Amino acid sequence: MKFFVCATLLISSVSLANELPLPAISASQAQNTLLTDITKTTNQFVAVGKHGTVITSSNALDWKQAEHVPTQALLTAVDFSDADNGWACGHDATIIHTGDGGDSWELQQFLPALDKPCLDILFTTNSMGFAVGAYGMFYQTLDGGKQWQPRFLSSLLYPEDQAYLDDLKINDPEGYAIETASILPHFNRIEKTPTGLMIVGEMGVMAHSNDNGQSWQRLDEIYPGSFFALNENNTQRVVAGLRGNIFTQSSAGGQWEHIKNTKTATINSIISYNNSWLLLANSGVIYTLSENQLTYQQNADAKSILSAVVDKNKLIMTTENGIKVKELTP
Repeated sequence: MKFFVCATLLISSVSLANELPLPAISASQAQNTLLTDITKTTNQFVAVGKHGTVITSSNALDWKQAEHVPTQALLTAVDFSDADNGWACGHDATIIHTGDGGDSWELQQFLPALDKPCLDILFTTNSMGFAVGAYGMFYQTLDGGKQWQPRFLSSLLYPEDQAYLDDLKINDPEGYAIETASILPHFNRIEKTPTGLMIVGEMGVMAHSNDNGQSWQRLDEIYPGSFFALNENNTQRVVAGLRGNIFTQSSAGGQWEHIKNTKTATINSIISYNNSWLLLANSGVIYTLSENQLTYQQNADAKSILSAVVDKNKLIMTTENGIKVKELTP
C-alpha cells in the first residue's frame, strides 16, 4: 500500500457492478498529477495514479496519457507480466488490464459495494495473478484476470481469532460472513522474491508462500506497526513502513535486525540499486541502505515518493506531485 494515499460481503468478482465506472479524466499535464506506482516494460515506462490516470513514456521525459482507461478510481499499483500484458488496481476493488503495453485498457473488476481499495497487484505469469488490499482482501486469477476469485486467508489469523470464527461459522453464519470481511489486517504489498511470494501489511503482518500462493504461513511478528514495502535478493530481505521503521534479515533466515533510523518518514517502496537498497518515503526522503548502514537525502520539494524505477543511473519517481527524475551516483 502507498501510505500517502491509503492511510487509513466478499462477493464474486466474475461480474461487474450494475453501473459501470466513468472513464478516466483527461488532463493536459497528466504527468504532474498524483501518481502512485510505476513499472518499466521492455518497451516503455507505465505509471498510474489519480482519477484513473495512466501515462506512458519511452524515455521518462516525454509522457502521454492513455486514452482508453475505463475508470476514474485512484489506481494504486501496476504490474506487467511481459511487454504487452499489464494490470493495474485501485479503489472500489478496481482491476484493469492492457494487452498493448499500456496504451488502452479494459475493465476486469469493479466492486464499489465492497467499499475496499485494492492496494497491490502481482502477476507471476500471463495467467496467474494476485490482488491484495484492505481488510485482508485477496483475489486470485488463473486466466489472466477474466475471472477473479476471492480467498479468505485463514492461515494468517491469530489462534484466538480462528477459534472465534469457528464458533461463529456454526452458530451465527451471518456474523461469520461479516467478520471474515474485516477481521484480517490490510495487506499492503505482495512481491515475488527468490524464496517465494511475500505479503506485508498492517499490524506487522508478514506472510510467506513457497507454493506460488496456494498456501500462506504467517511469519513471527517483529514489529506491531504497518509495513508498506518489502524487497529481497539472494542475500538479504528488507521490510519497512510506518515512521521509517526498517528491518533486515538474511534471505536464508535467522534474526531480524532493526536498522537505527533518526528520520521518521514513512517508507512506501524499496528498490535495488548498485548493491544497495533505495527506500522511497514520504516528505521526499530517499534512504540508502548498504550493508545495514543507513543514509538519506531529501528532494527539494519534499513531496511524498510512492514508487520508483531505476533506468541508466536515473531514478524515475512517482510522487504526490507527479513524475520526478533524479540522477544517481553510479
